[in-house]
Amino acid sequence: MNRAGILLALGGLAGALLLLAQQDLGEVRALLATAGLGLVLAALAHVPAMALNGHAWAILLPRARRPSLAAMTANVWIRESVNGLLPVARVGGEIASYRLLRGEGVGVAPAAASLMVDMAISILSQLGFALLGLALLAWAGAGFGWGGIALGMLGGVALAGGFILAQRADILSRLARGLNAIAAGRFTGLAAHSARIDRMTRRIWRLRGAILGCFLWQFLGWVAGALEIWLALYFLGHPVGLAEAVAIEAMIQALSSAAFLVPGALGLQEAGFLGLGLLLGLPAEVAAALAIARRLRDLVIFLPGLLAWVWAERRIARVSPGLG
Repeated sequence: MNRAGILLALGGLAGALLLLAQQDLGEVRALLATAGLGLVLAALAHVPAMALNGHAWAILLPRARRPSLAAMTANVWIRESVNGLLPVARVGGEIASYRLLRGEGVGVAPAAASLMVDMAISILSQLGFALLGLALLAWAGAGFGWGGIALGMLGGVALAGGFILAQRADILSRLARGLNAIAAGRFTGLAAHSARIDRMTRRIWRLRGAILGCFLWQFLGWVAGALEIWLALYFLGHPVGLAEAVAIEAMIQALSSAAFLVPGALGLQEAGFLGLGLLLGLPAEVAAALAIARRLRDLVIFLPGLLAWVWAERRIARVSPGLG
């Protein structure tokens, strides 16, 4: 864990506690007590979203070496757990998931290329989901500043576009060749690996059906994530419609992605729930309880995911020593 990540996590935690302390804690505790084990069920409702994302990613892999849906879901589970709980700036999860794919017998080039393409498409699918959330908020009569939102959307499009262009421009092999030249040929193997990854990446981008399928399944995965919000508010005694649940999920996901440097978006996510609750007319205590319920997912889903990651790494080291 890097020092900056730890400091950001501590600062975010302090901010989250400060925000929650400003609410009626007695009312918040009563709401959580009323919901009880229903909030555990709400947290488990995140599993279908992970399965959909696992299937979306699998579409990009060659059929001959494509892992099962269970294996891909477990891969996404560990990736989200690492990114959600550790100060890795949402990069460590991708490295872990690449190693898991290699442990499943997927080659270097398809594993790395499919991961990079999946990441690029996820930016676009999340932008689409955020736009859906904004439309639903506007339909619900919520008022907000469109200028900052438009700027954020343009930034997201620019990020996705730059990522895609870099992949299609053989950026990895160009960098590897430059490094190999500087090092007087000591990185010839790296240059060869990078060239194969770039060729595989270009090949995947030419598979328009796979690209579209990945986007659509990812989008469904984002939408399925709203089931957790819908169930949590139902058990908290303040049910909302599916449209409101989707709007909340879309905005929280966008905020969490924008705050990728802060582990778990600590503090910022809580502020997002309180702000969205205000826009949608939810009592502040309900919004605070919902924010706490969302954190329960970290304990129910992501903490076991970190334990599964440790077990998977040990299995890889035992079965495939070359990957250790």
